[in-house]
Order: sequence, then structure tokens, then C-alpha cells
Amino acid sequence: MANTANSFNPTVDDFAAMLDESFGAADAFEGSVVKGIVVAIEKDVAVIDVGLKTEGRVALKEFAGPGRDHVLKIGDEVEVYLERIENALGEAVISRDKARREESWVKLEQAFEKKERVDGVIFNQVKGGFTVDLDGAVAFLPRSQVDIRPIRDVGPLMNVPQPFEILKMDRRRGNIVVSRRTVLEESRAEQRTEIVGKLEEGQEIDGTVKNITDYGAFVDLGGIDGLLHVTDIAWRRVNHPSEVLTIGQTVRVKIIKINHETHRISLGMKQLQDDPWHGIEAKYPLQAKLSGRVTNITDYGAFVELEPGIEGLIHVSEMSWTKKNVHPGKIVSTSQEVEVQVLEVDSSKRRISLGLKQTLQNPWEAFAEKYPVGTIVEGEVKNKTEFGLFIGLEGDVDGMVHLSDLDWKRPGEQVIEEFKKGDMVKAQVLDVDVEKERISLGVKQIGSDPFAAKSAEEGGSGEVRKGGIVTCEVLEVKENGLEVKIAGTDLTTFVRRAELARDRADQRPERFAVGEKMDARVTVFDRKARKVSVSIKALEVAEEKEAIAQFGSADSGASLGDILGAALRARDTQDKDEDKK
Repeated sequence: MANTANSFNPTVDDFAAMLDESFGAADAFEGSVVKGIVVAIEKDVAVIDVGLKTEGRVALKEFAGPGRDHVLKIGDEVEVYLERIENALGEAVISRDKARREESWVKLEQAFEKKERVDGVIFNQVKGGFTVDLDGAVAFLPRSQVDIRPIRDVGPLMNVPQPFEILKMDRRRGNIVVSRRTVLEESRAEQRTEIVGKLEEGQEIDGTVKNITDYGAFVDLGGIDGLLHVTDIAWRRVNHPSEVLTIGQTVRVKIIKINHETHRISLGMKQLQDDPWHGIEAKYPLQAKLSGRVTNITDYGAFVELEPGIEGLIHVSEMSWTKKNVHPGKIVSTSQEVEVQVLEVDSSKRRISLGLKQTLQNPWEAFAEKYPVGTIVEGEVKNKTEFGLFIGLEGDVDGMVHLSDLDWKRPGEQVIEEFKKGDMVKAQVLDVDVEKERISLGVKQIGSDPFAAKSAEEGGSGEVRKGGIVTCEVLEVKENGLEVKIAGTDLTTFVRRAELARDRADQRPERFAVGEKMDARVTVFDRKARKVSVSIKALEVAEEKEAIAQFGSADSGASLGDILGAALRARDTQDKDEDKK
């Protein structure tokens, strides 16, 4: 056969070049998604022709999955991921899972950028949450993002197609985090907005008690919850909502307030009833005495229900006349029926002040009536202080004996040491101040005042007066003088050594003995200062002057001894004459 000008006779090099070009074009498809035709189905694998004169095998299970039940047929066109054009067996290495994953990632990235929801299926539980199949891509669903409220059983949500929102994704690491909760919240927010738009403040509506807490109850108003606070359940005191309400109960409520931004709705039940505080001043006039029930006890007092919805406070200071520093719970108890008196009514602040002690007689008034000033009473020493004694008296009241009223002669600071708690003491009532709740007592007033009405200068009839002569009895002999008692009185005084005699040689205390009596002259008698002083020396000097004036002077030739002797004889004669009379 003759060769023509247009004939092509390829050489070995030409075949090599064509082969390289063919394989080079095929290599460009590796690592990408390609379309193929199902040419055969053998047991659990599908044979797929991906072109390029090569076929590959894919397990049938890769075409199924959570939420998918796909049945392959010969001739179906499918997309697969081409990993390698030819392996050792001369077959293409392909994968349906990887193809789906590549497709899904592209779609998911677009949805993530547009903040669109994606469909997926929860198919497995893992630590901290669940795995979700997003049409080939596997995402993580944290347990906190499953629902708005924690749920115990997730079974009904498994293997069910449902929408999710992508919270975070990282293609390089293959991480995707999704949330079902945000989808529910958005749907719920839309629903709440629609429902709230139909509600108005002041509207009365029926609802169902959905949940009960310490501070109130949540009422379902048909797709949205409203809070019924415990203080708005009834006009009377409700300690806990469960006292009035039960879960599932249908209640009639009034919408008090609506916050359209937060969709919070405040409800009330008591607002459907008349306010019992209207006209309260006329109903409970001041000083009126009423009966009520103790509903609550606090550190500062007790609340008393006068009628349903009306409570008054007995402040701790108005609970007892005498118990000032005790807890109200030690005076009254919860549910106790008590008689009280209205002290103050403030309708604007919805407050009523009550008194418990005002229904009982004032013990200080009762004491003043029974024990007027000057009465002698007896009581137990309750307490000792730096300024006196407190004595427990009848009527559970205390009287005070000031230090200055303990003894006529000794300092109160010294005398009070002789008393101890529990001692029974008699005292005289000196004063009763009902308003200040004070009773003044005196112990020394039971005995007579040794200084009272003794001075003639003060209008008294006693013998003790300044310049007067008294008989003294020696109580104690000391180095610097004598402790003596004035006869006929309770007065005692100290005679200094210099006042024991006119002559210096006789100014010796040892000249006297205990029990010995002698005359002396009163040199000081001050009832206000409660001071008395006597002097033997002053008496001798006075007697000497009187003798000289009466019986002559030394200039007449008579000695001083003669004059004093005559004076003494005259006094003795006068004393004998008075004794005969």
C-alpha cells in the first residue's frame, strides 16, 4: 500500500505522549467529587463507572444513613469522591460518604454565613452531648443546647429530621457545633410576640397553674407564662403559694403589667376582689380594742390578722409593759388569738399599728394605787449596779434604791457590798413615775434620821444643838482620839486628842475606857452636811468662864481652884435639888 501525504503513522514516542496526556487529565479529577453510573450491584457493594475507562466499588451502606433510606438501582447516577484513579487491582478508589461530606460542608458554610437553619438527625450519644448527621457531615450537639429546659429522655428526638442552627464550625479541623435550643427559642419568641400582642394590661383571663415556687406561681396563658407573685394571690397573708394553688389548677387572673421587650407578664388574683383597705380609718378607729389572730412573728414584732386581707403590726415595744428585751415569740405564738388596741392607721401606706400591752392595766399605775409614797414594801434583789440596787416588786415591776438611800451614816458604795442577788429587802416607796416607768425606793428611810429635827435652831425639840452639852459614851479608844456615841441618839463622832481636855497633860486617850461616859460640848451640828462634833475641852473652857463670871476673879484674892470648886459645889447642889423634885 502506497503512503499518502495525509496519512499518520504514530511512533512509540507519540503513543507515550498521548498516554501521558490522558493520564494527566485523569489525575486532575483525583481529590474531587465526580459523577458516576451504577453499572452493577454485587451483594453489599455497588460498582460505579466514573468515566475515564475505570470503575470503582462503594459499599451500599454508604448510600444509607440516619434519616435516609435510599435504594440503588443499576443505571442510577450518583456522585462519589474520587480518591485515586487506579489502585493495585486496577480499580478507582471512590467514596460516597466523602462525596456527601464535601457537598455538605459547602452547603453548611453557606448556611453558617447567612445564619440559616440546617436540617439534621441526632443519631448517637457521646460524652457531653450528641452527634448529629447534617447530610453527611457530623456535628456535635451539646447537652445544654438540646432544649430550652433540661429533658431526661432524648429518645423521641433520636433519628428524627429536625432543624438546627450552626453555632461554630472549623473545616480544617472538621468541627461543627450546632444547637436545637436556639431554634426552639426563636420559634417560641415569635409565638410569644404574637400572643403578647393580643393581651392588654387590665385584661381578665383564665390560665393554668404550670409551676409553683417560693415567691409565686407561673400561669400558662395559652402559649406564654405569666408570673403570679405570692403577694398578689390574695389580700390576706399567703406564706407560700401552695397554700392556695395547685399545679394544673385553672385560675382567673388579671394582667397587671406587660413588658413587650422581655415578654414578661405580671398577674394578680387579689385585684379581682375589692380592696379591704378602702375606708379602713372608719372601720378601725384609734383606741378601739379588737380581737385578731397572730399570723407571723419577726424579731421586731408580730403581725395580727384582723380580717382577711387586713393585718396590723404589734411592735415589740408595744407587746409587754415589763418584758423589754425578749423576742416576740416568747410573748405570743403563731395562730394565737389576741386582744389588741388600735394605735395608728395609715391607709396610704396600708399600715395599722397595734398594741398588746394597752389591753392590760399599766403595772406602774396599779403599783402606785396599791402602794402610795411612804408605804413599806418588800422584794428580792434582782440586780446590783454602780448606782444602786434593783428590787423586784409586785406586778413584775422593779424599783431602784439609789446608793444615797441605803444608809444614813455610811457611804452607799460601802453599804451596797453587803447586799447580794436573791436577798429579800424591805424599803420605803419614795416616788412612782408612771410615765417614765420608774419606782424610787429607800432602805434607810425605814429607820429614823439621826439628824432629823434634833437642832433647836432648826425648830426641833431635841437636845443636840450647837453649844449644847451632851453625854457621850466611849465606843473605841484610838491613839489620836476617841470614837464616841451621843447618848439618846444614833449619832456617833470622833473626838480628837486636842479636844479631850483643856490642859495639854490631860489630852491622853488612854485616860478613858470603852463604855465610860463623859460630858462634852457640841461644837458643830450641821444637819445638811450630816456632821456633828463634840469637845470636852470646849466644855471645860466654857465652865471656867462661867465660874469666874459667877464666883469672882483671881484678882479678888480667890484662887482659880477655889472659884472652880465653888462652881462645882453649886452645880452638884442644883442637881440634887432637881433629883428631889
